[in-house]
Amino acid sequence: VQLQASGGGLVQAGGSLRLSCAASGLTFSNYVISWFRQAPGKEREFVAGISRGSGRTSYAESVKGRFTISRDNAENTVNLQMNNLKPEDTAVYYCAVDQSLWISVRDLTYRYWGQGTLVTVSS
Repeated sequence: VQLQASGGGLVQAGGSLRLSCAASGLTFSNYVISWFRQAPGKEREFVAGISRGSGRTSYAESVKGRFTISRDNAENTVNLQMNNLKPEDTAVYYCAVDQSLWISVRDLTYRYWGQGTLVTVSS
């Protein structure tokens, strides 16, 4: 299984970025997909997740109304649209997959992880 995250970069506060995660080596539609992030000196935290059939999504309170997660099971990709970015969104963002039936916010639940993509938001 391989997960390739991309789309990170440097953006000013209030700006937008779109992260993508391309998956291979798995039956993509059988997996919950989530994004986590880890800021310097902090623990990794859940950002957003989407169920197998895209019927359910879950967001951290800190990103609700600003971030949108979506998936394309035909293309084996998941995207995270991030709008109105804030300096506190600065972190390395990781995509991860899990075969659970629900979206877990616990990183230990997820078996496979991408390599991470750095998002830096300047004030």
